[in-house]
Amino acid sequence: MKLNHGSTRIIKHPEYGKGKPYNDYGLGFYCTESIEMAKEWAVTKNRGGFANIYELDDKDLSVLNLNGGGYCCLNWFSILLENRSFDTDNLLAAEAKEYILDHFRVPYKEYDLIIGYRADDSYFSFAQDFLNGAISYRQLTNAMRLGKLGEQIVVKSPRAFEQLRFRGYETADREEYYPLKAHRDQMARKQYFDKERNRRMPDDIYIIHLLNGEVKSDDPRLR
Repeated sequence: MKLNHGSTRIIKHPEYGKGKPYNDYGLGFYCTESIEMAKEWAVTKNRGGFANIYELDDKDLSVLNLNGGGYCCLNWFSILLENRSFDTDNLLAAEAKEYILDHFRVPYKEYDLIIGYRADDSYFSFAQDFLNGAISYRQLTNAMRLGKLGEQIVVKSPRAFEQLRFRGYETADREEYYPLKAHRDQMARKQYFDKERNRRMPDDIYIIHLLNGEVKSDDPRLR
């Protein structure tokens, strides 16, 4: 497996246990199969960065693919709720958080690798809207595909870190890649507000339907 990690520095030896514990999937090494995406993730408004390139022997590693069969967007959401800080000041959001964690929790810490969505600022706001009851489940799943952010692959376990091999890097120029990064976020927000946020349908599932027991966790509409 070829992986790329966007950073402001060159990382020849990724270390287990380093990084920010409040990332989407907790502590881990966050990568993408797209080197162009890694370059966007590497840059900030004020500085360029590097797309670090690796090979990973995943033959004997356990992989949790949240975008594969058997999982739904709420399984991904439950992990996000464990690691990211959501606004749950209102009663509905607080109750919704507890419900999702109780009914859709995934033992993600047991896996060596995780494949799933990446919650950039705009995508995080979509998830917050669902928690607050502003958008339906269908709108949430559609919104997560806006902007074509793609999947991220997270190296989680010591075993997986041992299989990473550094294969070089490519520079990411701020003047080239920050506008691309900003445009992707702007397009996702624009499409969301133009097409998704107000495009309601009669059979839409909202968080209140789940809380009231009108929709069960095994409902095929959640898949």
